[in-house]
Formats: sequence, structure tokens, C-alpha cells
Amino acid sequence: MYQLGHYGVSLLVYAPVGYLFVTRGEIALAFVTGAVMLGLAMLPDCDHRLPFCDHRGPTHSLLFAGFVGATFAAAGHVLAPSLPFDPGVDPIAFGFFLGSVTVLSHLLADTLTPMGVNYLWPVSRKRYTISLTPAKSPVANYLLFALGVFVASASMALALGIV
Repeated sequence: MYQLGHYGVSLLVYAPVGYLFVTRGEIALAFVTGAVMLGLAMLPDCDHRLPFCDHRGPTHSLLFAGFVGATFAAAGHVLAPSLPFDPGVDPIAFGFFLGSVTVLSHLLADTLTPMGVNYLWPVSRKRYTISLTPAKSPVANYLLFALGVFVASASMALALGIV
């Protein structure tokens, strides 16, 4: 997928999470989650800029999702005293969840393309794909983006009691 398609899938993955946070009164966490997921939607594609790293290689794996989650968990631990977390929210678990889900939404979008994703790198070389659309398809990318915006907006409207 291209950038707009990744944004759309990030919004689709975010929608139920944001809904849950908003209905629990965790508006700030809902906002932070959405902002981080959109802001880092393209993170696995950093492999384009890394020497000796194939595209859709290590940065497009469950291992990388775990690494990013662990990095966010560590940040949650360090920043916890200065963040307004509800006592019922563990900042370490939240950090791990946020980091890993951000990467997983990118991988999910790339699974829609014929090239697929090697989720199990470095254990396996098998790529997983449902080969629904080429990554470069403008129609697919715009449709995913529109769908993501619609579903995320609808979930927030429901959570806030607007609809």
C-alpha cells in the first residue's frame, strides 16, 4: 500500500480502540493512540532508507512489531510519572500495545498486496498475502483511506453519543 492506504488501515484498526477509550472516559488516550498510529503509520517503510535491508524484510515482521512495542513500553515506563494516566491504565502495557498495533496495522495493509508480508522473519521466508490489490492502485488506496475515515468518525460519533 501507499501512504493514504496505510492511513486508512490505521484508522480502521484504531476505530474500535478509540471507541473503547472514549466510552471509558479516556479521551486523552484515545487522542494519543490515534495521533501515534497515524503519525507512525509508515514506520515499517523506514527500510527504504536502511542499508542492507530489503523492503518488506525485517521491518515488516512480528519481531519488529514486538521491538517497537518494547521501545514504546520502555518509554511508557520512563515517562509515566509525567503523564496523566488513569490509575487503571498501565503505561508500560499501553506503550507496548500502542507500538505493536501501530506496526501491525501497517503489516495488515501490506498483506492486501500481492507481495505480501513475511510476518515470521527471520524464522521463515514465507510471505502472507491475500493479493487483493496492487500496492500502487490509486483506487484501492483512496478507498481504504475513505473507509478508514468513515469508520473512525462513526465510531467516535457513537462513543460520544452524537449518533
